[in-house]
Amino acid sequence: MKVIVVGAGVVGTMHAWHAVERGHEVVHIEREAEARGASLRNFGQIWVSGRAGGEELDTALRARELWESIGARVPEVGFRAIGSLTPVRNDLELAVAEAALARPDAADRGYKLLNPEEARRINPALRGDFQAALFCERDAAVEPRTAQLALRKALLASGKYTFLPNREVRDVSGAEGMRNAAVRDDRGEVHTGDAVVLATGAALSGLVREIAGDIPVRKVRLQMMQTDPLGEPLTTSVADADSFRYYPAYTSDALDALNAGQAQDPTAAAHKMQLLMVQRLDGGLTIGDTHEYEHPFAFDTLEDPYEHLVRVVESFLGRPLPKIRRRWAGVYAQCTDTTRVVHRQKVREGVWLVTGPGGRGMTCSPAIAETTADELGW
Repeated sequence: MKVIVVGAGVVGTMHAWHAVERGHEVVHIEREAEARGASLRNFGQIWVSGRAGGEELDTALRARELWESIGARVPEVGFRAIGSLTPVRNDLELAVAEAALARPDAADRGYKLLNPEEARRINPALRGDFQAALFCERDAAVEPRTAQLALRKALLASGKYTFLPNREVRDVSGAEGMRNAAVRDDRGEVHTGDAVVLATGAALSGLVREIAGDIPVRKVRLQMMQTDPLGEPLTTSVADADSFRYYPAYTSDALDALNAGQAQDPTAAAHKMQLLMVQRLDGGLTIGDTHEYEHPFAFDTLEDPYEHLVRVVESFLGRPLPKIRRRWAGVYAQCTDTTRVVHRQKVREGVWLVTGPGGRGMTCSPAIAETTADELGW
């Protein structure tokens, strides 16, 4: 079988990976020299802890297994089974962590509630004040800026993979009878195959609207930053209690009490924020983030969210944050029904659109692509 994949972000790259793994030939088309969207502008977290139960958690857990397996074969993706810690500072936040421990799937996530001394044994860099910390053993990390490059290098070594950058797909036709599906790029070249996967990320207009119509997927904008090396290991990823308000796994009466009894910091509330923090292999910290849903998005970044994040991080570390060396904004695609893991739509015979995983793209992409491959009978 020959598979054409359009879009070289992590979702598209994982579709190419599964196709090659199953013995198929892949032609991979990307409109830029390499992917430049949300697949690079993220934390690199393989984030299990906050996922909703059922399909979302199952997908995240399967993806975590796949990432670990891929990381063993392609060490350059930087897979680390680091877990995460969410420090809590008062009884209201502690009650939400305790409610999470009472979930029937708590063991699947590797939840443990730790006192400060236990948390610091796992992550000595957390020298600030907190009452307890929720540990999720199943969380992990990869390197978002280099993972796709490493996967592409491995795919090229297979002899079954062709990468065509700097080409924008202008037209897609489905298979008819014995005729294969085909895509035409902006150089006028036509590429035929037995299946086409459009993994276009947040590029939802143009060709996507023409062939799929208005799909139930929206764009979300976020701001993030990265620091100089911390100078010591941050041995887990770190979240704050605002992540309880954001992630569906923490929905509970205790969360209702937290929302009613403890107002979110005004800056965090205004920008729909939470703290997530991961250390990169070079020692720097990736820190975020904000959420903006209303269009048109701002074209500039705002300082207040960064200042808020610095205060929260420094309160957990008990020390000044290293110099911020990068700030950026990114846009990702999210299903408007946020309980859906992904929007997977057959748009022509043999042609599938796969988009909208939201903030789950880096985490869930290996399992999303595996499901596509299974459903298409690759």
